Amino acid sequence: MATKYNDPSPLETRIISQRFQLPNSASIDTYLATEGYEGLKKAIGMTPEAIIDTLKASALRGRGGAGFPTGLKWSFVPRNTGKPSYIICNSDESEPGTCKDRLLMELDPHQLLEGMIIGGWTIKSNKGYIFIRGEYRYLIPIVDKAIEEAYAKGFLGKNILGSGWDFDLYTHTGAGAYECGEESALLESLEGKRGIPRLKPPFPAVVGAFQCPTILNNCETFASIPVIFRKGAEWFANLGVPKSGGTRLTCVSGHVNKPGVYELPLGFPMMKLINEVCGGMRGGKKLKAVIPGGSSSPVLKADECLEMTLDFDAMAKAKTMAGSGGLVILDEDTDIVAVALRTIQFYAHESCGWCIPCREGTTWLKKIITRFQDGGGVPSDVDLIGELAANMLGRTFCALGDAAAMPIGAFVAKFRDEFEAKLKETKAAKPTPALAVV
Repeated sequence: MATKYNDPSPLETRIISQRFQLPNSASIDTYLATEGYEGLKKAIGMTPEAIIDTLKASALRGRGGAGFPTGLKWSFVPRNTGKPSYIICNSDESEPGTCKDRLLMELDPHQLLEGMIIGGWTIKSNKGYIFIRGEYRYLIPIVDKAIEEAYAKGFLGKNILGSGWDFDLYTHTGAGAYECGEESALLESLEGKRGIPRLKPPFPAVVGAFQCPTILNNCETFASIPVIFRKGAEWFANLGVPKSGGTRLTCVSGHVNKPGVYELPLGFPMMKLINEVCGGMRGGKKLKAVIPGGSSSPVLKADECLEMTLDFDAMAKAKTMAGSGGLVILDEDTDIVAVALRTIQFYAHESCGWCIPCREGTTWLKKIITRFQDGGGVPSDVDLIGELAANMLGRTFCALGDAAAMPIGAFVAKFRDEFEAKLKETKAAKPTPALAVV
């Protein structure tokens, strides 16, 4: 059954979601009727250097979480190593609060394919893979059908558009591990090994899939590329703010009247999103906090949201992240301690166990916050939680340790009064249980 895309808002700028509500939106006929593969036709007449310069001028930044400039990332890929090179799409969309890549693959897969083919032409790769999370396995037949249609029309396979260049594309499924959303763990899984992170450097651009040069980007990043070549880098850059061009699919969940996935320009005001695009707070409640970029991003209190805009640099200035574009809106009745517990339960479960600070840190944070929420907390726990989180930062092979530590540290720092109030509520209600050593 096809996903019912939420009703669009008149405040949206629909660029990469423009086909979502068209009949048979996933078919190549619909795609070709709406300027599909026109970007590829332009790009294939350009040199790799010109393509990379175009991406740099567009100010496209990675939509997977880090927000790294795409053109700069592509420029790091060496093209004279004598090795094959690869194009990899990270569609392992596992960040809680995020659900945009699913729509791109289900409702407009050819846009993703076109972006990957442009990447393949740029580094003269002959092979690419779309790595899809295990829980999204139902999307593989949809993407595979799109790949078959692209072969039939000559956009994949031999001598693409008479260029003399060959490119093949395949889907590959993960097994549902959050860790495989990290680029090097994804590559390990793709190669048939345990999905654990690699020590970096070297980075995937130089030593990536099968130890070869690799472009690895998020699904939405690739899907944003065709329109840049159709309409121009300057046009795309002007949609957003300086250093962050274009639009972004913003996933909104939580206590609003109209949750959904909305395409908005980078720099869109957060309160305008909540009050106008999403119809305001559910039940007329007051806004308490926003988790702005998926569960790994540090929380923002309501007063911090008043002037906040939805772009990478504004979020970084506020010491949080735009991340994967998943906003979780929390109202005045939200129990922050419960949110912190649910968050750390997820990361403790999903840690691959490779790094001691992550494996032990997430487990002990879960134990302490569980005891705290169950009424067995002691005053020193509040500081202990913050210290444990701080000691995890920057000490792991990949960012999962940071992804767990940053939100927990922010919950304690910004809502310390709620943690202390929880202590008063439960004081003497139960004897303090010992922490089990597992």
